[in-house]
Amino acid sequence: MPQHVPPLASGPGNPTLVRPAAPVPAVSSPSPLPRRVVFLARRDLGNPAAGGSELLIDRIAEGLTSYGHQVTLLCGGPAAYRDYRVVSAGGDAGHFLRAKRAFARQVGDCDLLVEVCNGMPYLAPLWHRGPTLCLVNHVHTDLWGMRYPRPAARLGRRLEHWALAGTHRGNLMVAVSGSTASALHAIGVPRDRIRVVHNGVEEPGPLRPKSPEPLFLAMGRLVEYKRIDLLLRLWERVRPVTGGRLVVVGDGPERQRLEALAGPGVVFTGRVSEAEKHRLLCEAWLLLHPSLVEGWGLVVTEAAARATPAVGFDIPGLRDSVEAGVTGLLARGESSFAAAWCTLALSAERRAALGRAAALRASRYRWSATVRQFRAVAAEAYTAHGGAAQPGR
Repeated sequence: MPQHVPPLASGPGNPTLVRPAAPVPAVSSPSPLPRRVVFLARRDLGNPAAGGSELLIDRIAEGLTSYGHQVTLLCGGPAAYRDYRVVSAGGDAGHFLRAKRAFARQVGDCDLLVEVCNGMPYLAPLWHRGPTLCLVNHVHTDLWGMRYPRPAARLGRRLEHWALAGTHRGNLMVAVSGSTASALHAIGVPRDRIRVVHNGVEEPGPLRPKSPEPLFLAMGRLVEYKRIDLLLRLWERVRPVTGGRLVVVGDGPERQRLEALAGPGVVFTGRVSEAEKHRLLCEAWLLLHPSLVEGWGLVVTEAAARATPAVGFDIPGLRDSVEAGVTGLLARGESSFAAAWCTLALSAERRAALGRAAALRASRYRWSATVRQFRAVAAEAYTAHGGAAQPGR
């Protein structure tokens, strides 16, 4: 083991098992760590369709690189320059079929392969015999039916479930939230193989004051399961009560249809710079997140770090990133979502209290902790496969 890769830190930054009663696997010091780590994922962060999953992998890869690991991201679509190596295996869809060949030709070997399974799997354990880890943002059970006809949706759902509970049998699984961990267990993954590694957030820097006029923000990729169309319908009920503007940040295949549906007071910005994103998250009165499914809801934590509370639906993922009644409100239906929106818009004192609690909670989630948690799981996966005993590593 190279000496320039420091040992794992122990303590609260290390990962926990899904079941609280089970002990955290012991990690000795110095711990055997995989030096060469390869991530197998659909997109690079520079891809126009990149979202929270790509940001998570980028932050982990950067963090591992800073610790001295050699990191490669094998992905589909365009590949941008990073401090770690990025290799494109072909187009957005076709690269799933080319991943094995691209790995053999352009990567060659590694100490740990991390398959990022976001719906369509790579089935890496069928063609890679070394230590393998699977990272899951959320199980796509209900989303297959939204995107594909019934026969294709049924096939995709079965393939995903088989890949997670079958091909990765014996491998550790990284879930980004307790909700995702529960979904994995529900399809047959044993609890003792699941580790939770939460998303982090950047230090937000100096905050800007809230907008003097009502400003409501929705942010994310404009795809069907984010349900911005529902938000636009609710806006027609809320706007006469609150006034102000609804700003929708992001781009995606749904944008043209959504712009055609939008009424007065709605602004679509497309993708924005980090500085503009920071400004909007600071100035917004509320973050509105009507998504149908989330693994965690990274934008919720990003808003919380700027003292902006969230209103969302009571769904897996948002139950993890929003502490209901403390850092935001979670609704069980469309009418209660609109009511929560109006209630907080009309009560500056309640908004401020939720915002302060949200900022305090967000301060516990930083990317540095995410990287430490992931390194601990990587060490465990490497050791379980006998990595420490393999010569030349």
